[in-house]
Amino acid sequence: MSVQAVVVRPGLAEWAGRAFVSRTFDYLFIGGGLSLLAIPAVLAYQQFNEGSLAALLPPLLLLSNSAHFAASTVRLYTKPGARQEMAFLTMALPLLSIAVLLLALLSPTKVGAQLQALYLTWSPFHYAAQAFGLSVMYCYRSGCRLGDGEKTALWWVAMLPFGRAFLGGTNSGLGWFVPRDTIMALPVLPAVLAMVTQGLAVLTFVLPIALVLHRVVKREHPLPAIVPCLLVANGVWWVVLDYVDAFVWATVFHGIQYLAIAAIFHVKDRTSEPDNRHGAAYHAAWFYGASLALGYALFYCWPYAYVLAGFGQAESMLLVIAVINIHHFIVDRYIWRLGRDRNYRHLSPEAATRVDVAGAVVA
Repeated sequence: MSVQAVVVRPGLAEWAGRAFVSRTFDYLFIGGGLSLLAIPAVLAYQQFNEGSLAALLPPLLLLSNSAHFAASTVRLYTKPGARQEMAFLTMALPLLSIAVLLLALLSPTKVGAQLQALYLTWSPFHYAAQAFGLSVMYCYRSGCRLGDGEKTALWWVAMLPFGRAFLGGTNSGLGWFVPRDTIMALPVLPAVLAMVTQGLAVLTFVLPIALVLHRVVKREHPLPAIVPCLLVANGVWWVVLDYVDAFVWATVFHGIQYLAIAAIFHVKDRTSEPDNRHGAAYHAAWFYGASLALGYALFYCWPYAYVLAGFGQAESMLLVIAVINIHHFIVDRYIWRLGRDRNYRHLSPEAATRVDVAGAVVA
């Protein structure tokens, strides 16, 4: 008598993955689904109304982008054990950031310009790294075990928008190291760069689907659908939008994404404390309120301290923004580490017994 293997096809729950709040909330606010709905509407409005939505940007940037930069600092100083385990980040890095800012203000042409270029070059990498880190988080949370090769492939796919932004930058990325005029004057190179950037743009939207199909062919636990959603959303931000719009509208949705996941982990930390007396809504509101207040102080008040000290307003605002961004990038590199850390234990109830398999970072 022959025995036939039974193939169990994944159900909708496995494809959808396990959410932190709810699938609707997670896909819209963390997975980037809200941006995939809103960006086409924004672009259509600008196209057919011959205008922009500039009046909406200041409050949106304050409520999302400014608050999200501050949220990493709030998370750093409220994360249990962070002050002892990350003394450099909590004590030395703020002083170092202020010193670098002062040096840049004293020498805006030499130091300030390099600081600005570093921030503009690092930004798309930060976006891509966050898409990768969130993707790995949802894989772990949904029971989708990634092999080392699969995790590496996922990282490279997440980096495609960064690669395109790096090659296409004028005052950042490749343009930071090689003047654009020099590149355009060289034979063949401009055409090659154009072909490569176009290829990266196509692969940005094709390879996330390939990752999904790879798991299907291997008949392994499927990638949760929020993973390609995260990768495609970041691709839309840096490929479909031009470079200027990417630094405007993408920052809004990136900020929403970051605030959502940061608030979730903050709430999990607080509600798991033995002496906690408040519910999740209270802790979420406190975290966002603190982030919003700090974001306003950093972006809307701090630059004027340097203006009052005699520095130019434009230089003060631009360089303060650059330093805040770079500080945010560095802090994020460490506060989101998984592994033998409370972060990993928050991914799933079973995670506490599997900490040794972690290794992702939201950077």
